[in-house]
Amino acid sequence: MAKESNKQPYVLLSMYDSMFKQRYNRPSNINRYREKWGMQDVIDSLGFDRAKMVLEYYFKTNKPGHPIQYFLFNFDKLNLVMVELDKDKDNRVKLLEETKQMVEEHEHRSSSN
Repeated sequence: MAKESNKQPYVLLSMYDSMFKQRYNRPSNINRYREKWGMQDVIDSLGFDRAKMVLEYYFKTNKPGHPIQYFLFNFDKLNLVMVELDKDKDNRVKLLEETKQMVEEHEHRSSSN
């Protein structure tokens, strides 16, 4: 298990490299050894799976250049934005269902009269 957890920061760095290259058509110039420690902090704070999701979300934002340092210093804020977006999405679904039910009740009452 320890060896697997030691590889996790490198997995995230490889994901970062891949998404960076896909977006900018050039390789990133990160120092993998140095950034490994920052990614380990992200994993320690969020867990590996959530860290992957936040990293993917980061590349969906409009941050110019998507610097690795910005991600490492702001991953917690990005995570909070994702949580709020999920809550908003759930709330919108709930409101849509409630509105649909109200419309159906109104139509049913109107057709009864």
